Amino acid sequence: MFDQPILETARLRLRPFVLTDAPHVRVLAGAREVADTTLNIPHPYPAGAAETWIATHQPMWAAGHGAVYAVTDVADGGLLGAVSLVRTPAKESAELGYWLAVSAWGRGYATEAATAVCQLGFTTLGLHRIQARYLCRNPASGRVLQKLGMRDEGILRDAVSKWGRFEDVAVSAILAPTPTPPRSCVDHS
Repeated sequence: MFDQPILETARLRLRPFVLTDAPHVRVLAGAREVADTTLNIPHPYPAGAAETWIATHQPMWAAGHGAVYAVTDVADGGLLGAVSLVRTPAKESAELGYWLAVSAWGRGYATEAATAVCQLGFTTLGLHRIQARYLCRNPASGRVLQKLGMRDEGILRDAVSKWGRFEDVAVSAILAPTPTPPRSCVDHS
């Protein structure tokens, strides 16, 4: 497979993580507010976990199992968060995930980054379906998914245990755009 492409939007550069990002990941993702609103980020963030996580990205891409991107500010290169697609190749689908530093919340970065990654999924990776899950008590994440054109598919009651309490999880998804069939120039009616 080819090298993981760098994606650019109006305000963001999405690039593969490098090991020198690890200290920033530990601080930004390790914030209690970030961990509290995500399904899989631990708190406190363990020493060495960022390096281990980053080391999985290139083999994941090379094997065709997904793409993980560092979300950075196009102006200064500062790390703002992460966005990913984890593929299920047999089903031509993937799960979208993302987190942003608390300082980047409420600015539209999640929507901007997720839009770019979904476009990559449909055009470059040939996906048919992209889904995302989020904690029901995090409606901001649900709004990001709605802006991507995702449709709510249901609630998984008490689907995860987060810090000793069961949480409901919402599932949303979007399907690849279907091409419009060519219209005939001749009216056959």
